[in-house]
Amino acid sequence: MAQGEEERLDDLPPSAKLVFKVLEYDGPLTQKGIVEESMLSARTVRYALERLEDIDIVDEDVYFADARQNLYQLTEAVPKAATSTDGGESDSTSSSFNSDSDSDSDSDSEVGPRHAE
Repeated sequence: MAQGEEERLDDLPPSAKLVFKVLEYDGPLTQKGIVEESMLSARTVRYALERLEDIDIVDEDVYFADARQNLYQLTEAVPKAATSTDGGESDSTSSSFNSDSDSDSDSDSEVGPRHAE
């Protein structure tokens, strides 16, 4: 399912990809917040948000602090953190465990001669 979403993102213009990344890193934002973070024009951000909404990657909610604005966030199915956490934990845990044990033995041997020099 993540591969299909990536394929859909690949078909979008660069501005929509940038807006996606801004929302991915900074979380829910208003259009004004996206404009400030992405340094794109308001018109470009509106177009990018429309494109992302058309393929159900972005949700639009009411911004309770100012009801005149909307709050944009990634849909529940899109965040890679949820998909990568499940697969990533086992891979990263085992790889980090292995790399830690490897790096410990390597770092011990590297640290010793450096202190001797």
